[in-house]
Amino acid sequence: METTGFWTTLLIVSDWAIRLVMLPIVPTRRSPEAAKGWLLFIFFLPWVGLLLYVLIGRPRLPRWRIERRDEYLGLIRAIRDRRPAPAVIAAPAVSPQYEPSVRLATDLGLLDNLGGNAVELLTDYAVTISRIAADIDGAVDHAHLCFYIFGDDARSALVIEALGRAVVRGVVCRVLVDAFGSRPSLRTLLPKLRALGIAVLVALPVRVARKTARFDLRNHRKIVVVDGRIGYTGSQNLVSADFKPGLTYSELMVRIEGPSALQLQAVFGSDWFVESGEFIGEQAFPIPAAVGETPAQMLANGPSSSTQRAHRMVVNLIYSATRRVVVTTPYFIPSQSLQDAMETAVHRGAEVHLIVDDHIDQFFVGNAQRSYYESLLLAGVQIHAYTEAFLHTKSVSIDGQVAWIGSSNLDMRSFELNEEVVALFFDPRIAAQLGAIEARYLQGSTPITLEQWRKRPFVSELLQNLTRLVSPLL
Repeated sequence: METTGFWTTLLIVSDWAIRLVMLPIVPTRRSPEAAKGWLLFIFFLPWVGLLLYVLIGRPRLPRWRIERRDEYLGLIRAIRDRRPAPAVIAAPAVSPQYEPSVRLATDLGLLDNLGGNAVELLTDYAVTISRIAADIDGAVDHAHLCFYIFGDDARSALVIEALGRAVVRGVVCRVLVDAFGSRPSLRTLLPKLRALGIAVLVALPVRVARKTARFDLRNHRKIVVVDGRIGYTGSQNLVSADFKPGLTYSELMVRIEGPSALQLQAVFGSDWFVESGEFIGEQAFPIPAAVGETPAQMLANGPSSSTQRAHRMVVNLIYSATRRVVVTTPYFIPSQSLQDAMETAVHRGAEVHLIVDDHIDQFFVGNAQRSYYESLLLAGVQIHAYTEAFLHTKSVSIDGQVAWIGSSNLDMRSFELNEEVVALFFDPRIAAQLGAIEARYLQGSTPITLEQWRKRPFVSELLQNLTRLVSPLL
């Protein structure tokens, strides 16, 4: 009996010791939402919460990765100083209303808004992959690819074969794939690429010995750069559209020809340098030349940064809206500040539309996401559930003047834990093109009304509210 009492007392004391010790530690360099989620978890399950916090709770990459990225930034700055962009490219005309937003993006991401680009928005899944393969077939110096999911199937074969042909021509081909997202194909994909002479690396591998055992910190970017002249980014992975049983993906990619392709090059080069220690070389950054009239600005985001760049940027843009905001994302778990920005825009008289999927492929994320719908609907946000496919697009449009298109979902995981990249266009022509795409999404969606939403089963509401408690951790 005395032994039992001792162990019971020890357990109680240790439980409270964990709670009290973690109370000042958890909120450090973390959003209030994530801090509350972790503290709640640790309060109810101290030992389990402590273990998970040690494994995945710190939203920062290992120090050696951050130091290597800082080293790379020094190399890039030196190249930029030696090869400055012509004045007409470096300072494109922007509406005075958005000049502060351009400055914010530059300050956050260290990449300028550059003019002289030719930009296309691509929504046809098969056509996008064919265009990438065709551009690789035209490469004369290098082809660089970074994908969260790089499959080994009939669709990705088009690009793999183009890379193989490029190697034969003497083109340097580098491929970076995420260790978790591409895991199903790595066993066959890696030897296939290497046999063709393609340099391939796995991003963010889980290796305990190197203190990288963080399966939750992922490189979620989708980047293609050819000869430093042509770039692609957006939501689409390099895999068949129906790679998940029961789902067919609908995507949005951007093809950029011109100076801003070099910004995607800089992001790819950073990821490659961090993983390998190899600098892709100054020849990968030719002096930019204008080929079009569209300004474009890339914004890279990830846990290596002390600021949530993409989060700050999108909140700033929504607060600038006066007429119309359209947010399209498959996963929507907002911070309080993002939710406030959307609701405040409604109160200022702007239309705010949120386009999400009717079917969300992740159980906990889906339920947590739906827990936010009622408060958004009450504020006047119009929510639309897309039914024609699995809508994987991540985009935001502001007043028909600004377009945001990239790899980042509008959720805290993407803002805090993933390596992401977003293309910003302070240009009404691109915003109009995005608006036409959004109109098609709206036509393929079913509106969710407040009256309808309040009639959902009590069990569903309970489950949604319970998962919301830990939504910052998802």
